[in-house]
Amino acid sequence: MLSDEQMNQYQEDGYVIARSVINDELLGRVRNVVAEMLSEAEKVSDHDEKFDLEPSHSLSSPKVRRIKTPHKWHSIFWELIQTKNMVNCLTSLLGADVRLHGSKLNLKSAHDGSAVEWHQDWAFYPHSNDHVLAVGLMLDDMTMDNGPLMLVPGSHRVEKVWDHHQDGHFCGAISPSLSQDLDFDSAVPCIGKAGDCSFHHVRLVHGSAQNLSKDPRRLMLYECAAADAWPYFRFSDIEEFNSRMITGRPTIQPRATSVPVRMPFPPAKKQGSIYENQTMLTDRFFK
Repeated sequence: MLSDEQMNQYQEDGYVIARSVINDELLGRVRNVVAEMLSEAEKVSDHDEKFDLEPSHSLSSPKVRRIKTPHKWHSIFWELIQTKNMVNCLTSLLGADVRLHGSKLNLKSAHDGSAVEWHQDWAFYPHSNDHVLAVGLMLDDMTMDNGPLMLVPGSHRVEKVWDHHQDGHFCGAISPSLSQDLDFDSAVPCIGKAGDCSFHHVRLVHGSAQNLSKDPRRLMLYECAAADAWPYFRFSDIEEFNSRMITGRPTIQPRATSVPVRMPFPPAKKQGSIYENQTMLTDRFFK
């Protein structure tokens, strides 16, 4: 799935987009499952373990901005990440042994959809090494109008973790006025067709604006790591940890490398998903 040129792009820019990773038949089944899951939100009035809701959500007009850990709710999301094309991409970038760190399905309603401020995934879950990436599977066509993922090329090669704190607490976002060494104008949109996938390095700075289009936008995100990249915290169950192997074999020998780390503590004043964490940021980029 990935050419030598694409592999070089990933190393240099910190991201790559692979085309037609998921076929139309599987994509259709996934969309049906998502529709069924979203129908449950018609009875939900507040965030829960499954749904993160838009501020404009109501029972009469339900709007979900995230389905949390979808791989725990339906087997089709495991089927997606273990397709031959997906595994080929992951092993090309991470090696033969790959583990799932987490998953989420981000949704942006038409003429709405919460923005996600600039951040590095690394700020949320540092590991013993940075052989870690995020997969963005496009369930809909991604255009400039519907709030596509925006990536700052090469930011993963800077030997630092930008400050993701506000007033002494983690907020999961980078303050634009305090990051003059980041060129947000150079950000590249992940534009593509449904079934395409982006792969971006865990330290790459990224974000996304609101959906200005008339159609909803759905992006399935997987956080994947080499098996020898162990998280620095939120680990307690080795059997559950190993059960998340996508391909290859687990290991109890972490590989530690010299990578910049800034822990996400003290924890965010507003707990929940990244959307809730980022409500504490006063200096916003996406208005």
